[in-house]
Amino acid sequence: MHMVSRSTNDYERARLAGIECCVEPAFWSGTDKQHAESFFDYFEQIIDFETDRADRAAGIDHYVTIALEPKEANYPKMAERVMDRIPEYLERENVIGVGEIGLDQDTKEEREAFRRQLRMAEERELPVIVHTPHTNKPEGTETIVEIIENEDVAEDRIVIDHNTENTIDTAIETDCWIGFTLYPGKINDETAIDLLEEYGTDKMLLNSAADWDPSDPLAVPKARDKMLDRGWDRDEVRKVVFDNPFEFFNQSPNFNFEL
Repeated sequence: MHMVSRSTNDYERARLAGIECCVEPAFWSGTDKQHAESFFDYFEQIIDFETDRADRAAGIDHYVTIALEPKEANYPKMAERVMDRIPEYLERENVIGVGEIGLDQDTKEEREAFRRQLRMAEERELPVIVHTPHTNKPEGTETIVEIIENEDVAEDRIVIDHNTENTIDTAIETDCWIGFTLYPGKINDETAIDLLEEYGTDKMLLNSAADWDPSDPLAVPKARDKMLDRGWDRDEVRKVVFDNPFEFFNQSPNFNFEL
């Protein structure tokens, strides 16, 4: 959940809907940044201020993943400066992984930034959130899988996110986790639930994005309720909306959420 884009009321609503913990991946914040220092200010904001705001507003545990997201990897001089400093942020107390990384327009610069940050995560044995592109998504997902395999990194510490019915067959051939982002333009909850019914729930998880565009911070609780309404077993629902994401992020030494 990109809660830096949401109101304090959204934290309160999320807690009332049953959300006790959220993970905030670094992402493209709506306009391309012009200076490396803008990233560093943004990283500080989500690491410190948002973590404090989540606790003050609703008692929600707030964790962060840090990365240069793919869209702004296309400014190589700035991107190089940002990536040079990412390792120091990965040492921060509530930073639990690397992300979002991956592809946007599938450029040479994006591929190199993806490889470099995969290696950062591998060296530190951290979870990774991978962003599949908005356009040419099936081809982009195939390229992402190829890069992951070529880098020979631990696939069980990677979630390939933003999957759709057009990418699931590629992603599921890996040992990575599979994420469905309940968000306009990505996938709706009914389609995601259909895919879970077809492909099973092992290593599958839901997220909501919940950023500055039309989106819903309650997308996952609403999907939970729809799964129950469709007759899903409660343990299987819990597996998708809680147990799987907990198991994935619990691979990070800095993830200290207590059951």
